Amino acid sequence: MLTSSGPTLVVVSGPPRTGKTTLARSIAQAVRCPAICRDEIKEGMVHAQGGDFEAAAGDSLTRRTLPLFFDVLRMLLAERVSVVAEAAFQDRLWRQGLEPLAQLARLRIVQCHTSPAVGRERRRRDESAHARLLGDEIEYWERAYASFDRISMSAPSLDVDTTDGLVPDLEAIVEFVNRHQALS
Repeated sequence: MLTSSGPTLVVVSGPPRTGKTTLARSIAQAVRCPAICRDEIKEGMVHAQGGDFEAAAGDSLTRRTLPLFFDVLRMLLAERVSVVAEAAFQDRLWRQGLEPLAQLARLRIVQCHTSPAVGRERRRRDESAHARLLGDEIEYWERAYASFDRISMSAPSLDVDTTDGLVPDLEAIVEFVNRHQALS
């Protein structure tokens, strides 16, 4: 459990299909705080819209999701709620949303990565609108992975390999989140 005063924002990031959502939920359960997942917010919008939704780069729901995601995080942190935030945070695209949140909480960054073969297999099991947008092309995944612009903010950061379980394991990840409480 988180033990210091003031909220912590644990950012779980990485390229597509690296296990971010699964890891974010596990961290949130272990430290007993909510997990806010950008793609889950978008899936809720898809459900509320009804009918057939065709995901496309820059579609109207994607444009609405990002500000809502940051508004939810801001609201929770302002009320002193620690939270795990999960999305494919890329520095050039997401820094402007994260920097103001770092003023409200201690920031911890968990960067996920996996092998291309595992990423492709995960796609086959994913039926979300977001997954349909990304497609099943291993070449697309490799390009997205290679061009991924990791978060480079000044905050403690931990790399996690999700290829075969978690390396480091969940206990070590939670220790990382908790151990750094006094550094800010």
